[in-house]
Amino acid sequence: MRPAKVALIVGGAVALVAALSACSDVRYLAQAAGGQLDLLRRARPIEGVLADPATDAEVRRKLELVGRVRAFAIGELGLPDHGSFLKYVDVGRSAVVWNVFSAPPDSISLRTSCFPIAGCVTYRGYFHEADARAYANTRRAAGDDVSVGGVSAYSTLGYLKDPILSTMLSSGDATLIRTVIHELSHPALYVKDDTIFNESFAVSVENEGMRRWLKKYGTPELAEADRLAQERAAGFEKLLLQTRGELEALYAQKLAPTEIQTRKAAVIGTLNDRYAALKVGWGGYAGYDGWFARGANNASLGAVAAYSSLVPDFQGLLERNGGDIPRFIGAAAECAGRPAGERQSCLKG
Repeated sequence: MRPAKVALIVGGAVALVAALSACSDVRYLAQAAGGQLDLLRRARPIEGVLADPATDAEVRRKLELVGRVRAFAIGELGLPDHGSFLKYVDVGRSAVVWNVFSAPPDSISLRTSCFPIAGCVTYRGYFHEADARAYANTRRAAGDDVSVGGVSAYSTLGYLKDPILSTMLSSGDATLIRTVIHELSHPALYVKDDTIFNESFAVSVENEGMRRWLKKYGTPELAEADRLAQERAAGFEKLLLQTRGELEALYAQKLAPTEIQTRKAAVIGTLNDRYAALKVGWGGYAGYDGWFARGANNASLGAVAAYSSLVPDFQGLLERNGGDIPRFIGAAAECAGRPAGERQSCLKG
């Protein structure tokens, strides 16, 4: 789980194509369409950005890295080429989209919004932070726990030619490499209403792609940076899932509302203490402080789930297909076509 995906984002993708085509809320549709079209309008071919003497040296270096990773993902991993990541846009803000999650005060289950193409998603995505916070306030006024978090990247699942976003370049090289591979894998296979299947698939391709990249093009420094990032992400995810489980157990007791809120506050307090101890073990690394600054509650913890729980099954499927990723995608697609209850057993063979 990379920091930007704690909201899971998230999963994994902000399915804006669905929002553009199906949202009954006209204002929501207007901001989604306007935001997406603005990005496409301002996107510049990466070749032109690289040739521009005004381009920042670090932006140039990272765009060159993106180009190499994209070529690797398509040419060596065999991912389909949907024309994404050939352009670049400076979004001019800290996040490209702000996701709003909301949940009842005594439940970890998130409110959902449903669209014909992407199915039901557990958030609302806004291109302007003020719009996201305005919607969050309406949910808060209705009594919900609410969490608003910025997102650095998303995928339109191959429906549009996604550009590289300036927000994606704020991460280190290891995370950027993984993000490019991960997002390019989503259009290869997407199952409506099955986030765990979709994310586990993309993470499996990401992991295998990163392993091969490090073997062929990596340096000891890059490998160590990736190891550290993955180790921290796993520790953070474990911490949040533990707390989520404690809250689920609390809410299952059907206590009086005041008692629930008292015990809930104690669980959140314990989470904060555990995170402080985790940071000490990390030598003070503060990369997840932003998540805690927003405040842990039902909404933020409800957005965290074991979205990568099927990764071992996908890894086994990849091995049974001789490490051939196109064959692996075909086999995974066959499993994806089965009823939800049969998909995991299909992956296991």
